Amino acid sequence: MMEQPQHPFGSNLVNLADARLGAEAIFATDDFFAPKERLLNPEPPVFIPGKYDDHGKWMDGWESRRKRTEGHDYCIVRLGLPGAILGFDIDTSHFTGNFPPAASIEACRTDGIPGQGTQWTEIVPATSLKGNAHNFAAVQDAHAWTHLRLNIYPDGGVARLRAYGRVAVDWSLFDRKQLVDLAAIEYGGRAIACSDQHYGAPMRVLYPGRGADMGDGWETRRRREPGNDWALFALGHRGHIRRIEIDTAHFKGNYPDCCSIQAADVTGGTEDSLVTQSMFWRTLLPEQKLEMDRPHVFHKEVADLGPITHVRLNIIPDGGVSRMRLWGELV
Repeated sequence: MMEQPQHPFGSNLVNLADARLGAEAIFATDDFFAPKERLLNPEPPVFIPGKYDDHGKWMDGWESRRKRTEGHDYCIVRLGLPGAILGFDIDTSHFTGNFPPAASIEACRTDGIPGQGTQWTEIVPATSLKGNAHNFAAVQDAHAWTHLRLNIYPDGGVARLRAYGRVAVDWSLFDRKQLVDLAAIEYGGRAIACSDQHYGAPMRVLYPGRGADMGDGWETRRRREPGNDWALFALGHRGHIRRIEIDTAHFKGNYPDCCSIQAADVTGGTEDSLVTQSMFWRTLLPEQKLEMDRPHVFHKEVADLGPITHVRLNIIPDGGVSRMRLWGELV
């Protein structure tokens, strides 16, 4: 599976508009040529020459018909997870003579479906777009949102909308004695850095559910030199880890031979500095043998390190992991 080009907002952000997280295009003024649901497909857009449907040329994205009246088209998106957005990718890949000349983005926070009385805040002002390109737009507003409204001026097609940010979690709703997967992306867990992500990014191991296929996980290239591959993760909340699950679902001829986890209670520095520091973190899970295509659950093997905020997953020597769960108590 092809990777998306790296956005300029930082590798440790989550695409809050990812359909795999429950994001949904809930309304569009018009989607005659291509349905709004394709806008949130996590896969890179494709172009299929010669493919047509009843409405015309098949396009991988959201496309409205040519507008012959005043006004503009828009699409409302419910984010998969509420959060603060640092930047967008308005991707017009494969839209050349039919992309919108400009777009803007508004946001709101609501428990239900936005209506006529909803207060929208403009977080990306009207911006010129290029066709067949990744149009990146930074956001300066730090509020957490639940819905977006993508305005296109006046009409046309957008292949994908990515909303990169950080998940907002109301931790006051949690029982402090309840075990929570503190690495889960829905609870603010995120990947920070890794040694290699040739076939898949480490952020995927934090996604909900089991991996759909071998492309739905973190996988490194075949290692041809000494050492092992690794990935660093920040927990969504400081906690005391009690149980660990490493799932190699769908990885059969390419799963790691072993794994181990190091951890630390980080109180200062920058995320860039953690790469070097992590080599000397304490051992949370000693080296464990792995098997193909199955979940591995560890209880007694987990060391009692007290509160931690970050972990380093070591895979030995290389390979693919589908999911990692770090169950712990909030501190």
